Amino acid sequence: MSNIVTVQDAVTAFEPWMEPTSAELDAIEQEMPLILADVDLLDAQIITLDRAPTELDTRRIRRARRRVLAERAALAERTATASLPGGAA
Repeated sequence: MSNIVTVQDAVTAFEPWMEPTSAELDAIEQEMPLILADVDLLDAQIITLDRAPTELDTRRIRRARRRVLAERAALAERTATASLPGGAA
């Protein structure tokens, strides 16, 4: 009979390098409006999975898509502005 060995240490091991860096946290913070817009779009789409979309559902999805596109454009603008040397636009 063989012994069963726990692998909890391997699964729950904590290493300092596993934490996100400040740069990664800043990038997430910058992308958060887009992430939230994507979540709203998914919520609007999930509502219509089990039924035919009503006019209100269609408007909600269309509004959420426009918000995602606007946030993507804003993120691209922020990223392009931040990456220019000297802060020039």
